Amino acid sequence: MIRRVEFDEGLNELKQLLVEMGGRVEKAIEASMRALQAIDGDGARKVVAEDPELNRLEERIVELGTRLIATQQPVAKDLRRILVAFRISNDLERMGDLAVDIAKAVLRLEGRELIKPLVDLPKMAELVQTMTRESIRSFLQENVDLAYKMARDDDAVDAIYSSVLQELFALRPASARDSSQAMLLSFVGRYLERIADHATNIGESVVYLVTNKRPDLNL
Repeated sequence: MIRRVEFDEGLNELKQLLVEMGGRVEKAIEASMRALQAIDGDGARKVVAEDPELNRLEERIVELGTRLIATQQPVAKDLRRILVAFRISNDLERMGDLAVDIAKAVLRLEGRELIKPLVDLPKMAELVQTMTRESIRSFLQENVDLAYKMARDDDAVDAIYSSVLQELFALRPASARDSSQAMLLSFVGRYLERIADHATNIGESVVYLVTNKRPDLNL
């Protein structure tokens, strides 16, 4: 009984660390997009500077989970919970890296004006923020329906990304600088699309946790 209590306490700590990681990723996406809309170099640099904390949180999750496996010897679903926590933390760390990539795109645009008002990219960002939040909630609640929702939301992100590319390629940039900016904005769309893919990966991990079968939601 004591061992079970210790395991549950450790598992709860793992969950709280994942919640913290998810919150940081969500804020990083929001901050990087806000910096992009204002071409705010200082805001972008703050996103870059805060990224190492996500790496530290991932390391804490791996250390804690490894200790739980070694000392508590969990089996079946308890073991899957820890292994899934490892995978989710890795996906969140990559999502944070992609938010940093958006911030770095802002730094390359610093001192310039946007060639067009941003409409679809902020829509993508809002959707991937929701996916980030809901993917973590699906793990905490072991909610398969919410996990499968990641696939539908990912399709919506892909559709917006396609329209972003069509609009950018339809532009006739007035200069090479405008052309390079259009390319950077298309990269930002790609980074957001990749964040959505990682949120969908988290959904897959949750389905695996609950059913012991891993679907492919990134189709």
